[in-house]
Amino acid sequence: MYRYLLLIAALCVASPALAQAPDTVFLERMTWDEVRDAIAAGKTTIIIPTGGTEQNGPHMALGKHNVRVTANANTIARRLGNALVAPVMAYVPEGGIDPPTGHMRFAGTIGLPDPVYRQVLEYAARSLKQHGFRDVVFLGDSGGNQPGQTAVAATLNAEWAGSNVRVHTFFNYYRGDPEGSAVLMMQRGIRRDEIGDHADVRDTSLMMAIDPSMVRTNKLQAGDGKNGVVGDPRRASAEIGRALIENTVTRTVEEIRASIAAARK
Repeated sequence: MYRYLLLIAALCVASPALAQAPDTVFLERMTWDEVRDAIAAGKTTIIIPTGGTEQNGPHMALGKHNVRVTANANTIARRLGNALVAPVMAYVPEGGIDPPTGHMRFAGTIGLPDPVYRQVLEYAARSLKQHGFRDVVFLGDSGGNQPGQTAVAATLNAEWAGSNVRVHTFFNYYRGDPEGSAVLMMQRGIRRDEIGDHADVRDTSLMMAIDPSMVRTNKLQAGDGKNGVVGDPRRASAEIGRALIENTVTRTVEEIRASIAAARK
């Protein structure tokens, strides 16, 4: 009986804590009325992250883009102070399916036709506009995501020209300041020839900084034209990744603020 009373007392003490709204910017971790209240309180910017499920060489997990863009969107939204983050779009254009081209040549990759990707992106934006968000930000973590985001943003902004809602998209988030990034890496001992375009030292360093469990360090190997790697990730490090992330996040926050301010003029 005494133990039973202690359990009841513990539950009573814990209940208020369990009832509190979580400290989160992620839409999917909020209830509908928490979202409503957040919008009413001024959180009228929504980030739609687009990632991808694709091969990243023998050493890095398929969800690299999804994990990376989720982590970065969280930091960006918190720095903006008035933003929430929609669920990441994990399926994006990755190449042809039959016959397989691009990343679809490697096991595990999941691709969408570009028109399907664009329609999903469009209706995500339309849904969020309906609920009261005024600035919709497309944050694409992969190169193939960018043309669709640019096209959808242009279409919706033309349609919504008479409203107070705007769509913003930023290619610079994905590959802004490539020379600056190269210099940053070379200052930390990386040779220019090690810097490639996919699953290389840059990509791998970013993942080591965000979630090292996604990297198989015993499988690091230079690109050979067959293994899905373009460049050489063998000297990647979390230190390099953290520096690259800070540059990207700082630049993107500034660009989002500038784009929103310009849209309000």
